[in-house]
Amino acid sequence: MANNSLNNSSVISGNQSERLLSKEIIFAQVLIGVFLCINFFFISTFFRKDVFYTSMRYILFAETLLSDCLFLILASVTLLLGYFRFTLPVWLCIILFVLSSLYSYVTPVTLTAMTLERYVAICMPLRHAELCTPHGALQLILVIHSISAVPCTINLAIFYSAASPTIYTQRAICYGEMFVLFTWQGHFRSAISQLYCFIMFTIIVFSYIKIMKVAKTASGENKKSTWKGLRTVILHGFQLMLSLIQMWSVFTEAAALKVSPVLYNYIRYFNYVTFFLTPRCLSPLIYGLRDELFSLALKSYASCGLYRK
Repeated sequence: MANNSLNNSSVISGNQSERLLSKEIIFAQVLIGVFLCINFFFISTFFRKDVFYTSMRYILFAETLLSDCLFLILASVTLLLGYFRFTLPVWLCIILFVLSSLYSYVTPVTLTAMTLERYVAICMPLRHAELCTPHGALQLILVIHSISAVPCTINLAIFYSAASPTIYTQRAICYGEMFVLFTWQGHFRSAISQLYCFIMFTIIVFSYIKIMKVAKTASGENKKSTWKGLRTVILHGFQLMLSLIQMWSVFTEAAALKVSPVLYNYIRYFNYVTFFLTPRCLSPLIYGLRDELFSLALKSYASCGLYRK
């Protein structure tokens, strides 16, 4: 997942004749721009009401928005660098790699944390106020970033131990695979990504089963709220599934490369748009438009305060 992010952000490889058409690059940039505008609008709405930044659920939602914004900005920068074949000092490529790697994990890990928050709210309602405080949310964000940084730290440690000290001052086209010096290192990196995905999906399934049991015994408003939380967990599972497909996209790209370099570029571009960019627009749809309180705030903000309910 980590190196895939930088690889697919670069997208372009090979000779000039093998590059994607500029209209496809423009489409990707427009898509990134639209998603960034949506996310910035949601972030500005988040800071307009006290109830949002004093609730763990909304704080974690804002965390996914900020993470997605940083990821999209990095995707745009590395896409253009790869397309125009700009070279950068390797030390600067390392910084891009670290940030791309980190924020490719932050969003799915945060979604898993949000699922656990829904589990506590529905299955442990008496302890929800104690466990899910604003201060606790900030501590959880620190833990999320620490967990997300582990794969990148391991990859860089291997790279530092094997690379020549003079490489950091050289210039190169930035792409994720430049930090994979050994075949086993690539396999190890994939194993870490699969381990993360397995743990996240296990948490999603566990939360789903527990919430389902509560939903069957609930009644009235509690039943309605429980089923809504259950649908949210299912949508989180769908987002994590996209992340899992993103991880396996490297294998489809390798198969396409054996057929044709042109096919490889188009498969890589399809994976980039479908599995790297598209999931970044799902968080606003899931939490922004589906959440009644946040949706009302959005409508009021968008209509300059004229909308009331």
